[in-house]
Amino acid sequence: VQLQASGGGLAQAGASLRLSCAASGRTASNNAMGWFRQAPGKEREFVAAISWTGATTLYADSVKGRFTISRDNAKNMLYLQMNILKPEDSAIYYCAASIGSMSHSNERLYKYWGQGTEVTVSS
Repeated sequence: VQLQASGGGLAQAGASLRLSCAASGRTASNNAMGWFRQAPGKEREFVAAISWTGATTLYADSVKGRFTISRDNAKNMLYLQMNILKPEDSAIYYCAASIGSMSHSNERLYKYWGQGTEVTVSS
């Protein structure tokens, strides 16, 4: 599975951005998928995950109520709608496909990773 993230950029605090992740190769339609992020000088952290059916989602407390993860298996796409952005959301965002079908935050179980897309939020 190859993953290509896009949609990052510069935004002002309070604005919205939508990240996309295109899957190719052996598709990830039977795999849970997730978004992680890494800010400069910090460890990579979990942001959101979605089960392979899309029925179950999971969010980090820091983004709950502001971010929405979704997927379109017919198009092999994963999305992250980010609203009410804050400067602390600035990071490189990575999409990833898990080895299982249920949504979870365990980074070690995500086998396939995209290259990352950078989000910068100014105050």
